[in-house]
Amino acid sequence: MAQQKPAQTNPSHWVDEHGDALYRYALMRLRDPDSAEEVVQETFLAGLKARERFSGRSSERTWLVGILKHKIVDLIRRRTRERPSYDGDASETLDTLERDLFDKSGHWKVGPANWLVDPDAVSERSELRGVFSACLDALPPRLADAFSLRELDSQSSAEICKALDITETNLWVMLHRARLKLRGCLESNWLDDDERGAG
Repeated sequence: MAQQKPAQTNPSHWVDEHGDALYRYALMRLRDPDSAEEVVQETFLAGLKARERFSGRSSERTWLVGILKHKIVDLIRRRTRERPSYDGDASETLDTLERDLFDKSGHWKVGPANWLVDPDAVSERSELRGVFSACLDALPPRLADAFSLRELDSQSSAEICKALDITETNLWVMLHRARLKLRGCLESNWLDDDERGAG
């Protein structure tokens, strides 16, 4: 079997052609400009070292985003080793979350507001992206990392648990807390009174 010839790629154009997109991608997930710049630089360096393996089966940007995803996870792992292992009250468990949020029959004590907007119609609105980004920034770092890895990058539970050095139960609690905090933040900072139902 003949060895496949590497696809043509021109690293001298990467910064101009892909730098901004890679930076925005990293910034949304890491919420820190310096960290975003760092992983984009690491991505370009790794791409430069591995360009002979670029087969051209995907676009150059898709290939670079794949490398960037790995660099983001690596940085999150390093962060995890450097900061406390849990955000919030250590006594909080699934039982306390359920007791605080749900009644004995399993229904919400205070349900989410009815959003009187069509999510598909507004998903492209830049103001929503800006508010969502600000709400994600406001989360404790580990909650934001867990949410970003799960919902923005579709990482598996096992991959996230390994990156954050947590159990699946901890991950479930963290994702639940992140979603509740994001929902509350979006309801109070993005939806106006006409778009927010009574609940």
